[in-house]
Amino acid sequence: MLSEIEARVLGCLLEKERTVPDQYPLTLNALASACNQSQSRDPIMHLDDHEIESAISVLKGSGWVRLVHPSHGRSVTRFRHVADEKLTLEPDSAAVIALLLLRGPQTVAELRSRTERLHPFESLDEVERILRTLAERELVRLLDRLPGQKEPRWQQLLAEERESTVVTRPALAVPSAVVGSMADRIEQMEARIARLETALAELL
Repeated sequence: MLSEIEARVLGCLLEKERTVPDQYPLTLNALASACNQSQSRDPIMHLDDHEIESAISVLKGSGWVRLVHPSHGRSVTRFRHVADEKLTLEPDSAAVIALLLLRGPQTVAELRSRTERLHPFESLDEVERILRTLAERELVRLLDRLPGQKEPRWQQLLAEERESTVVTRPALAVPSAVVGSMADRIEQMEARIARLETALAELL
């Protein structure tokens, strides 16, 4: 299994390939910024360059990551994942795996909402179909529903999993339309912040 830090690095490469394709493959600075984002990450990490480079070395040795040496006006080494090749993943499956690596166990509804920037799913059934297929390959599993949770969550099986930092609280009676609108606005804000953080890292 991958370590927690290796999982974060791999998840970030999977994510940024789709959300900032013009900046992918990533430099070390951009990758560090992605790993240490305070949005769309659970748990939040504060990794230094040495920790990230160590993780990259392990991932490269085990066939998850490749180095892209400077060329065509680029002056630094960049990094790209090959998880889709290693695991034979289609874009929809890769998006689900990326999100589970970056944000821990999640419900089908959470995955559909949060993967919008990575891969648009038309329905919850489509997401669940992908999860069932990945479960048959022993890449994910369905967790037992815990007290206070309305829906069971899915967990990736590629890496160690830290206990979630999210505290479950009783649900408030909020109209579904309001919840959907708020979720959309939060996802849009997270996307803008992530793009700005990556762009800033490119300038450093």
